Amino acid sequence: MATLRNLATKYSSLGEPEIEWLELLALDLQLLADLALSDVVLWVPSTDGGYLAVAHSRPAGSVTLFYRDVIGDFLRSDWRELVDEAMETGRPVVSTSPAWYEENPMRLAAYSVSRIDDQGHVHGPFAVVTVHTSVADTQKASRIGAAFREVAEDLFGMIQNGLFPVPGNTRGGEQGAPRASDGLVRVGLEGIATFASPNTQTTFNMLGRRDEIEGDNFSEVIAEVVKGQFDTNESLPLIAQAKVAKRVEIEARGRTITLRSIPVIRDGARVGGVVLTRDVTELRQQAQELITKDATIREIHHRVKNNLQTVASLLRVQARRARSEEAKQVLGQAMRRVAAIAVVHDTLSAGLSQIVDFDVVFDRVIGLAAEVASLHNTTVHPRKEGLFGELPSEYATPLALALTEIVTNAVEHGLAGREGEVFVRADRTEERLAVEVIDTGTGLPGGTVGDGLGTQIVRTLIEGELGGSITWGPDERGGTRVAIQIPLHWISAQTREIPRVQA
Repeated sequence: MATLRNLATKYSSLGEPEIEWLELLALDLQLLADLALSDVVLWVPSTDGGYLAVAHSRPAGSVTLFYRDVIGDFLRSDWRELVDEAMETGRPVVSTSPAWYEENPMRLAAYSVSRIDDQGHVHGPFAVVTVHTSVADTQKASRIGAAFREVAEDLFGMIQNGLFPVPGNTRGGEQGAPRASDGLVRVGLEGIATFASPNTQTTFNMLGRRDEIEGDNFSEVIAEVVKGQFDTNESLPLIAQAKVAKRVEIEARGRTITLRSIPVIRDGARVGGVVLTRDVTELRQQAQELITKDATIREIHHRVKNNLQTVASLLRVQARRARSEEAKQVLGQAMRRVAAIAVVHDTLSAGLSQIVDFDVVFDRVIGLAAEVASLHNTTVHPRKEGLFGELPSEYATPLALALTEIVTNAVEHGLAGREGEVFVRADRTEERLAVEVIDTGTGLPGGTVGDGLGTQIVRTLIEGELGGSITWGPDERGGTRVAIQIPLHWISAQTREIPRVQA
């Protein structure tokens, strides 16, 4: 699916500051749609003189007029005059007669988009927001609908003047951000609540506040709820009065409430503001469960790593005490295989997801090869080119074990008793990972690869577990070249990062 940035970069001449501003605005487009009880579409001027839709949000509390996304569509010709006027004048423009979309009549309004830079200079208009409201809408007459639309009008007015969104303080796109339907309080210049939605009233009832919020100073309402706490945010009174654009959480009676304040500015002066509220208790509990799960998984990997290292140590001791060279060699190989798996678990124990930086893992695999070289009076110079990147554990473990087998085999047999080089090249795309291991040793005996245990293990790992392919052959410099191809096209569908809940 095309992103706002991709569409704006490809079809418009907007600069990076404008695109970044639109990305911030898009994070709050859902809030605007919910407040306006209407579909909201963001348009950018295209290089061919038209307008392209780069973002679209449907209202959560009303029926959408667009049953299919309009993102990526160009502006209809019958809407063009209204949008052009909004861009040229920088003022809101509302249709005087119903506009149409797929036989659906609607009221159409357009608002230009400008931005303010760090020096306070206004740039724009450079985009347009259109608001599409059904002519059959009956919510305008309700008190909640009227309050929501008044707030929407304030925010659209601020968008025209570059005052919304607020850079650095807009957190509307984060998980757990309060939405209009979760709870909304309008406050006046002195912080008196002039409107409190029923959901906000219910939320504060659960916090022990039984009286009506409307008519009271909202800062005092919150102070009453958190009374007796010594670690409250110092900016809480400013947030409660919507004097700053910020988000904060309060806790009381075992519940967690998120507050997001948006100052409302008209004609260059603050006239009050809006405070969005949301009970995020369950989200925080889920976040804590995820943290506990993360810690448990990491501890399991840590213990598995310790156990595998213990097994590797036992095998090493046993190899030293073995009397025959064949037994020493077999036990040494088993020890290195166990150690390679331990490396992956050690890496997993340090992260929060089941994804590892395989370049870090491979650097440690090379260390195992150096250990083999010291046992065979060999001087090896390992070189690596390219990046493996991040891989899920189900890829990392078999690949680490296979590469350990291939690299140690090159050192142990190809370079035995001599000085040489082992060169590893990794080439990764979204679809596949290609790995080459080339040594400057004596080459394959008889020109073909054997069918020993090591070869069977490598084939099983690469072809069986990873669904890839592997070939052995002579290198032009006289050594051996091993080529591996591993498909990666299903990684994104089968793996995911552990979800985070933002504070």
